[in-house]
Amino acid sequence: MSKGVTWPKRRHIFRGIGSCCVTIVIIILLIILIVYLSLRPTKPQFYLQTVHLIKILNSPATSAPPTLTTNLQVTISSRNPNNRIGIYYDKLDTYATYRDQPVTAPVMLPPIYEGHKDVAVWSPVLVGNNVPIDQYTASAIQQDQSSGVILFNVKIDGRVRWKVGSWTSGHYHLFVNCPILVSLNGGMGAGMGATSLSGDGMSPIVECHVED
Repeated sequence: MSKGVTWPKRRHIFRGIGSCCVTIVIIILLIILIVYLSLRPTKPQFYLQTVHLIKILNSPATSAPPTLTTNLQVTISSRNPNNRIGIYYDKLDTYATYRDQPVTAPVMLPPIYEGHKDVAVWSPVLVGNNVPIDQYTASAIQQDQSSGVILFNVKIDGRVRWKVGSWTSGHYHLFVNCPILVSLNGGMGAGMGATSLSGDGMSPIVECHVED
């Protein structure tokens, strides 16, 4: 009779090896899950701190086509809420819209690295000269000028990377939308020295909506 390992013993050994492999895989998956939950990046927070309407001029709605000239000085801040994750802002284009129609040319913000809990501030000037608009938009902005308040949306479209230790992720898309009610001093056609109001007409700082 052979003195080697019998089949029942082999089967027991194989079962033991299989159980050890399953246990190791489960432990590895748990470690990955814990690391992911602890390091999962939280979206940056953006705020529109001030908006200064330097100039707004529009042609009559009956023009073919109507045009709009807009000059806005804005101050935008971002905050990295993460404790262990840094953010590379590689490309950020900001522009203004009125009723979902772009009314200024995009301005590229300087690329920066934002460390843990850091804050960054930009102050671009958004300009659109004789931008063609449709007649509906031209009529709407004339009505808003008459009422003394115009709703703009300052938007940011860009790409970011996450940094954890020495590891840096690939690029992720970032989109920011900041609605702002701008008060016109002096009513229709005014705008020089205009002040900014938030969506509720009270707070001077607007918290923006951030998508990724």
